[in-house]
Amino acid sequence: MPSMFERGAHWDDALFLSPVHIATLVIFIILVILLYRFRKNVHMKSYGRTVLIFLLVLSEISIIFWSVAVGLWDIRFNLPLQLCTISLYLCVGMLLFKHRGIFEIVYFFGLAGALQALITPDLFYTFPHFRYLHFFIAHFAIIFSILYMVWVEQFFVTFSSLVKSFLVLNFIAIIAFFVNQLTGANYMFLARKPQNESILDLLGPYPWYILSLEAIAFLMFTLLYLPFLIKAKKKQ
Repeated sequence: MPSMFERGAHWDDALFLSPVHIATLVIFIILVILLYRFRKNVHMKSYGRTVLIFLLVLSEISIIFWSVAVGLWDIRFNLPLQLCTISLYLCVGMLLFKHRGIFEIVYFFGLAGALQALITPDLFYTFPHFRYLHFFIAHFAIIFSILYMVWVEQFFVTFSSLVKSFLVLNFIAIIAFFVNQLTGANYMFLARKPQNESILDLLGPYPWYILSLEAIAFLMFTLLYLPFLIKAKKKQ
């Protein structure tokens, strides 16, 4: 799901915490509650995984076709090097094979990245444009895929999982950095800050905000690990 400065796009700089944005976040919270409420439902276990795979694959295929159809496909925006696009691909593999190794990695940066994207969307269209719907459906699907594996399939992470995920994230960042240098892209926002308001605006100028991002990422990973740590200690 490329984060792109789409030529000819309407940049809705009032999107952040606008009524439509708040309504979308409320819908997201309701769906999360419903997923938890029905986590033990037999139909959830039978069909939930299939529905999530369908949404993830459809969202990625549709954005590629749309980008090509409107003449916006560009190597600077459409390579699968944005964090949430990588998370989407990993979630498909995780769901298809119920792969614990993939889950351990994507749990941390998938949740952290997608949640941050929902709160401060780097988006240049508002509802009901296709890009708006695609952006939020894709990010919803990433988060629900991970929560599905936790609540329905009973997968869990350890501190070792946290370290592995952090190392994988930095490996991907190194690749994205060099691709940015070669193409003039801004994958993972390692070349410059996003156009819209985001947490990066609070972290200082380039390149120092990248170091701050490292610390924030590790902090967020630790917070995401805490529920599993608390549960493990209670069992002991």
